[in-house]
Amino acid sequence: MFGDNVLKTGSNEMELVDFRIFKKTESKVYEGIYGVNVAKVREIIKMPNLTELPGVPEYIEGIFDLRGVVIPVVNLAKWMNIIEPTNEVTIKPRVIIAEFSSILIGFIVHEAKRIRRINWKDIEPANFSANAGALDKGKITGVTRIENDEVLLILDLESIVEELGIYSPKIEVEIDESKKLKGTALVLDDSSTARKLVKDALEKMGLSVVEAKNGVEGIERMNELYERFGDNITKEVRVILSDIEMPQMDGYRFASTIKDDERFRAIPIVFNSSLSNEYSEAKSKEAGGDAYLTKFDASVFYQEVQRVIESHSQSAK
Repeated sequence: MFGDNVLKTGSNEMELVDFRIFKKTESKVYEGIYGVNVAKVREIIKMPNLTELPGVPEYIEGIFDLRGVVIPVVNLAKWMNIIEPTNEVTIKPRVIIAEFSSILIGFIVHEAKRIRRINWKDIEPANFSANAGALDKGKITGVTRIENDEVLLILDLESIVEELGIYSPKIEVEIDESKKLKGTALVLDDSSTARKLVKDALEKMGLSVVEAKNGVEGIERMNELYERFGDNITKEVRVILSDIEMPQMDGYRFASTIKDDERFRAIPIVFNSSLSNEYSEAKSKEAGGDAYLTKFDASVFYQEVQRVIESHSQSAK
């Protein structure tokens, strides 16, 4: 919907849809500034006619048909427990149709402002208290400053959807004991929940797991592993699993950096992301990825990681 994305693989930049949610307080109306990765946005539309659903929470406004696909719609302001202004500001409601993990869902916002290009190094992790209400740090990918020293919060929409019960990861899988692996895997993801899912799956496969929260930490972990294993690192570290959206350094930049380092370039990289579109998959290959997985189906994860490791082992002989 936004034309050809011209972000260069390894540029460590992302494009955001900047949108606003207005909050009414006793003294004034506060304009909340939020963003979501363009790669997760299918399109932005005006408010459609919604069919209400009985017995659902108030923040699920209903469903509508978008070219043959039934899409649930969540009112973000209501989900955040925000009191919406009535006459104080002009609200131009839009529905952001987001796509991730092969799911389409609509989010009502008060205004869709613009597209922003931001470098991941300018995005800091969220530091909200765990009891901050619906919008705690687990729902924020990161924060960044924009013009006039204002703060933009990057929402982790899929964690919201998972909490709503619209999507849940498939974590059950049967492991072939005869195919258990030995060695180490590196896992990069800024979400502790996602890291735990991947870590548990890899440990069931027989691998020990080293963790990192972003690409910068990932490179630090790789250097530490090299100090430990030396030139045997390509035999000991069997695979790297990397998310794409991470503060400081994203997965594409991390992978490009690893593939440019002769010590590490032979280690296979599997991207594990909620970005379920052909463009993201193509960028992952350009960055040096050996496979691309959409979060999270344990059975598919197991089969693909096993395939990548076995293929790498055979080619290394």
